[in-house]
Amino acid sequence: MQRFKSDFLRVLSERGFIHQISDPEGLDEAAASGTITGYVGYDATATSLHIGNLISATMLYWLQETGHRPIVLMGGGTSMIGDPSFRDEQRRLLPPETIAKNIEGIQRIFGRILRFGDGPTDAFMVNNADWLLELNYVQFLRDVGRHFSVNRMLSFESVKQRLDREQSLSFLEFNYMILQAYDFVELNRRYGCILQMGGSDQWGNIVNGIELGHRMGRPQLYALTTPLLTTASGAKMGKTASGAVWLNPDHFSPYDFWQYWRNTEDEDVERFLKIFTRLPLDEIARLAALKGAEINEAKKVLATEATAIVHGREAAESAAETARKTFEEGALAESLPTVEVPRAEVESGLGVLTAVVRAGLAASNGEVRRAIANNAIRINDRPVTDDRAIIGADDVTAEGVIKVSFGRKKHVLLRPVSE
Repeated sequence: MQRFKSDFLRVLSERGFIHQISDPEGLDEAAASGTITGYVGYDATATSLHIGNLISATMLYWLQETGHRPIVLMGGGTSMIGDPSFRDEQRRLLPPETIAKNIEGIQRIFGRILRFGDGPTDAFMVNNADWLLELNYVQFLRDVGRHFSVNRMLSFESVKQRLDREQSLSFLEFNYMILQAYDFVELNRRYGCILQMGGSDQWGNIVNGIELGHRMGRPQLYALTTPLLTTASGAKMGKTASGAVWLNPDHFSPYDFWQYWRNTEDEDVERFLKIFTRLPLDEIARLAALKGAEINEAKKVLATEATAIVHGREAAESAAETARKTFEEGALAESLPTVEVPRAEVESGLGVLTAVVRAGLAASNGEVRRAIANNAIRINDRPVTDDRAIIGADDVTAEGVIKVSFGRKKHVLLRPVSE
């Protein structure tokens, strides 16, 4: 592990964030000798960020925590094109009103992660639509486009993969890397930003910005990327049977978020504690040293700390308490995720296959049948042995709900409501 002088790079290195740095010595010297400004860009392709974005957002947190200034760049302009990196086909083009709605949803998460304000190290958020939508196309080609080599752009791995598979790469998408590079130069011109951070798949795009800045006479710029994060079993981070692990609570509940981390593989606990919590390293080392059944206590700490960052301490503690009541006491915790179903359907008889799928615990009837065959489905904590079983009004508890369980750790309450 390389030894750094700056608190910023030392923290990122010790916690496992660093994959590549364009000029480690230069960036380290800049961060050690004064306040630097760095940014991460987020395209508004959905109304919420997901766990993969949490890594770069946490890098912005540590940038600020070690005395520097973070910029959150919202891609209001670049979202109108869509990043083609490592995609098999062109992204669906989003109308401006959808992009604006997505940005509004994404903004909510950063208020918990960063400190915003007007101070020298306070974070601020900008939108690249402010300059990209005002560009004169011909003038932009003369001032910026002339600095790009098509030959070199074709050599980028993300582009080569697309072309090697004989999949079309539109001229529109080809412009994305030029606009992202220009963002870096524009942020340097407006705010003195010298660092862009992102995932390892963004390395080529970020280096483009560094080279464009050099050719346009800007000060030295730097790139820093994180490794692609996978679980110990090789699975991509942030995917569940029901879809992505989103950061906004209306997409993925705090309880489900807590459970996602509680289910971490033993081998991943230390690594995830370093990246996804703010616990001191000596405390992380103590938790990582736990063996056998005791490692579950470390997983609970990971779950609570990660949830607190995204959803707040109160929501994290509530999720932990819900899990404790559900698993340790066998009690019906009414703060479990709840899905409303028409009361008439329950009163006329709701098939167990339909109920489990409706609860979001399985994607298909076939998956539910297999789970029943493996004794994994319970209704109100009673095992289901027949895939033709019917849930009716008699299954509604005194609390007015039906508890549906898939395995020991996934529970949802169905709440009958009048239409």
